[in-house]
Amino acid sequence: MKPDPIPPRPGQESVWAFPRPAIAQPSAAHIVIAHRGIILADTRASVRTLETSHPPSYYIPRRDIRESALRPGRGSSFCEWKGDATYWDVVLDDTVLPAVGWSYPRPTSAFAALADHIAFYAAPFDRCSVDGETVVPQPGGFYGGWITSAVAGPFKGVPGSRFW
Repeated sequence: MKPDPIPPRPGQESVWAFPRPAIAQPSAAHIVIAHRGIILADTRASVRTLETSHPPSYYIPRRDIRESALRPGRGSSFCEWKGDATYWDVVLDDTVLPAVGWSYPRPTSAFAALADHIAFYAAPFDRCSVDGETVVPQPGGFYGGWITSAVAGPFKGVPGSRFW
């Protein structure tokens, strides 16, 4: 059962107008991830993925991520559009955040822009922001979208949304 989309306000995008299958597009939004007073990532050169019913996920170029904080994580997954994903742990001082990032080392041709980029779940960090606005993590634990006031939902991940 498809929910009733919330009508977007001026300046908002509806996640129900996003395409399926998903797409990737360059973004000049200012993306910052901070945890325990340390900036993990800071970029204006991300790639955002858009998919019906999901808030955007932001893939950050490796060059704009604190490389010393990254280590390969456990596990892998497969996306029918993007390909095989690998996971990343973030290590900041004595804190280890396991499998909080993911990437596509060899993405499909439609998602070639994601090569050498890593996306992160927002929930484990003290602050993730888009253009200065603190994001709300997409509900559900599995999904990695970042909700801001620029997108209108409802968003996949809430109870009962499995078949949206």
